[in-house]
Amino acid sequence: MSKKHPGGESLPSAPSTATDRSPGREVPAATPTPPPAPDPKRWWALAVISLAQLMVILDGTIVNIALPSAQHALGMSDADRQWVITAYTLAFGGLLLLGGRIADLVGRKRTFVIGLAGFAAASALGGAAAGPGMLFAARALQGAFAAVLAPSALSLLTTTFTDPKERARAFGVYGALAGGGSAVGLIVGGLLTEYLNWRWSLYVNVPIALAALLGAPAFLRDRSGRRGGHLDVPGALLGCGGLVALVYGFSEAEPRGWTSPSVLTLLMAGVILLAAFVWWQSRAASPLLPLRIVKDRVRAGSLATMGLATIGMFGVFLFLTYYLQVVLGYPPVRTGLAFVPISAGIVIGATQIAARLLPRTAPRTLMSSGMVLAAAGMVLLSSLTVHAQYVPHVLPALLLLGLGMGLTFMPVYATATAGVPAQDAGVASAVLNTVQQMGASLGTVLLNTIATGATSRYVHSHVHDPGHGGATLDEGLVHGFSVAYWCSAGVLLLAALVAGVTVRHKTPKHAGNDAPA
Repeated sequence: MSKKHPGGESLPSAPSTATDRSPGREVPAATPTPPPAPDPKRWWALAVISLAQLMVILDGTIVNIALPSAQHALGMSDADRQWVITAYTLAFGGLLLLGGRIADLVGRKRTFVIGLAGFAAASALGGAAAGPGMLFAARALQGAFAAVLAPSALSLLTTTFTDPKERARAFGVYGALAGGGSAVGLIVGGLLTEYLNWRWSLYVNVPIALAALLGAPAFLRDRSGRRGGHLDVPGALLGCGGLVALVYGFSEAEPRGWTSPSVLTLLMAGVILLAAFVWWQSRAASPLLPLRIVKDRVRAGSLATMGLATIGMFGVFLFLTYYLQVVLGYPPVRTGLAFVPISAGIVIGATQIAARLLPRTAPRTLMSSGMVLAAAGMVLLSSLTVHAQYVPHVLPALLLLGLGMGLTFMPVYATATAGVPAQDAGVASAVLNTVQQMGASLGTVLLNTIATGATSRYVHSHVHDPGHGGATLDEGLVHGFSVAYWCSAGVLLLAALVAGVTVRHKTPKHAGNDAPA
């Protein structure tokens, strides 16, 4: 017998048997085997997985607020300070596909534990850094272990929850953490930097990882690694090399400019390597990324929605941090706390709205509605001025953005991982994480380039205006942010359109079964 997953692919199901009246005899049954009983410890497993997910996501932003203090303490140059961020994103984004396939081959629970332990050790190393080089190396190790941990966590969640209602609730929690972790990182980073010191923005990962490590053996369930499988080494070299080249090219585009020969070379190399990777995957006996995963229309639409959503959303954290601290003069803690409403909106949107509606509502309805709400929040942010106040002007926009992200991310995670065969669950989760990471990197660079250019043009055009005086720079910053917010709104509306056109109308009824191939 076979069954259909949301993309329409036929997945064979295991034949069932029934016992006839003769002792010891089994004959094939005409009816399919009922689904296995749910794991009684599955909600504790969700808590362990959520801890790991929160740690990985918040670590992408928690260092941002602490970076000026770390730079001063370690004597880091302005040119080198970007490597505190870039070393993490390069390793994380570049190695995700490899990490996902390793999880499928070795076993998801095993790689989850390895990723947790390695991430904790790398965080402790970074917190104890005696110089810039040691900190850069620790951040790269964090990214490498995160590339193993993140797909393992998502694939464990996918195969643990198979009931539609429970799956929606579980992905509601996961989506809330995925969307709100970056904002939580800003909050925690501000508190730790102001009341302790910058090193605690790294040390904080150690107790979180230890708590998850204590729970993993007791609550996580997974079968052993894939028998007879082997790692696609050429695919790993081509895929990881292409992703690293693209992420590095995006990160260098801001300081060097898009027309820089080194940036153009990196981007071209990344495109060529990824094209060769796709060609090889269509011919490899045991591909790193089976192309059937991304050829599915529903999954491809969900991935595209995620990519566009992160491109449009991640500039918010960067621009609002500068707006609140530079223009309005907020201290680090107050800046971090200003992001609480967006985290609250994500939690409400993902766990209380999307999780309740998904079992009986089309995923594309939730995704498109969420992106329209987020676009409306961007439009509100575009009207900010140097004299704006937080409650009447910033707060409504943050609430709309949070609700929109929660409504979108939760069904995207649930739909993009639905119906994937068990032996491909790790790499399918890695693809989704890769798209999110690449979207965040590209969105931050693109929107920052747009904002910087608009600010420069505004300041240049008003430099001789006697009516502006010393306020010209602040007004130029706000004008640049406004232009970038309008661009973000356009990208989010495009994401709404893509979700509405490509994602299947019906909600999957048994998505997430740990189906055989």
